[in-house]
Amino acid sequence: MNYKRSSALFEAAQKVIPGGVNSPVRAFNAVGGTPIFIEKAEGAYLYDEDGNKYIDYINSWGPMILGHAFKPVVDAVIEKAKKGTSFGAPTEIETKIAELAVKMVPNIDKIRFVNSGTEACMSAVRLARGFSGKEKIIKFAGCYHGHSDSFLIQAGSGAVTFGTPNSPGVTTGTAKDTLLATYNDLEDVRNLVELNQGEIACIILEPVAGNMGCIAPSNGFLEGLRRLCDENDILLVFDEVMTGFRLARGGVQERLDVRADIVTFGKVIGGGLPVGAFAARAEIMDYLAPIGPVYQAGTLSGNPLAMAAGLAMLEELDSKREIFKSIDEKTAYLHEGFGAALKSNNIPHTINRIGSMISIHFSETPVTDFASAANANNHIFKEFFHGMLAEGIYIAPSAFETWFITEALSYEDLDKTIAAVDKVAKTL
Repeated sequence: MNYKRSSALFEAAQKVIPGGVNSPVRAFNAVGGTPIFIEKAEGAYLYDEDGNKYIDYINSWGPMILGHAFKPVVDAVIEKAKKGTSFGAPTEIETKIAELAVKMVPNIDKIRFVNSGTEACMSAVRLARGFSGKEKIIKFAGCYHGHSDSFLIQAGSGAVTFGTPNSPGVTTGTAKDTLLATYNDLEDVRNLVELNQGEIACIILEPVAGNMGCIAPSNGFLEGLRRLCDENDILLVFDEVMTGFRLARGGVQERLDVRADIVTFGKVIGGGLPVGAFAARAEIMDYLAPIGPVYQAGTLSGNPLAMAAGLAMLEELDSKREIFKSIDEKTAYLHEGFGAALKSNNIPHTINRIGSMISIHFSETPVTDFASAANANNHIFKEFFHGMLAEGIYIAPSAFETWFITEALSYEDLDKTIAAVDKVAKTL
């Protein structure tokens, strides 16, 4: 494919934007090469500035569950924009989408809208600390909750209790209040709780991980965390920025039937516009200002454009619940086709899938946490990524990101993708 214009645009961008991108993974640092610049998108397809067409498996990192430029969402945004783009004052549509979200998701009474998943997770942790009166949190290596200071902590060796900052600008004081655990290792979490008895405000995790590739919780892991939290007066926070309204109408809480105390949302809830939200039972949410002591605010929170897009998206998912079955079936179809193609070409691999999230790990052993994901052959992934791109298949430019399936994909698209995997596998 020709990437001449994308290359020129990237060169220009680097002069005025750090690294030439406004979010690091877009720079292709993990896979090498020059990022493609997108001109437009429709349905299951992206079109770059050089006129190349791609079948899209990033889908703006998840929200395009019904495809790009989904007409009800686009129409809702256009009509709302005609009346003004932001007021800094309450609007009726905020209440409408809040009522719908509360109806769709189990175990929540109230919801507050913010502007990003990062802001939602940051606010959820502040709320958990304020409600509980405790300061420490437990997070899991490989789970990403945005770029707030509390979350930019990396795990040391297994013997290290406290995390250390893995970004300059994060203080050691912040790091000491973030405890690192291993995903899918309930005993590790239990040990941290016992060592910090009475000090932990919350445990936060992606209930289905999407930032070390797709990794589902092992049998009993989420249920064990729920019991551990109940026994030790700890709040359980599910980061459903990726999974909310995607893995089921009510997210992971519905799909896997495990109750969280606080849930964060993003991606799908905004229909592709910048938005996030956090929600809980009324007892917890009423700790927020202006009726409670925990302060959280945002000038553009609940802005009418994002609310219009989100409402149109949630109404579609609420009224057409067969969509979830359809995208699950499409993902299962890909799983079977990918496995057959890689096996026939003798490529060691593990495929993880749950619902409409899937990832290929070039590993002969199961991938269940960040360490096992990191031990996969990520050199092969780089070759695989560029091979797929050349075949017109756009996947995440990182081995540590899940693929997202959209309802807009046809089975012809899926067959083309499987054929591309087979063709690329022959070159690995």
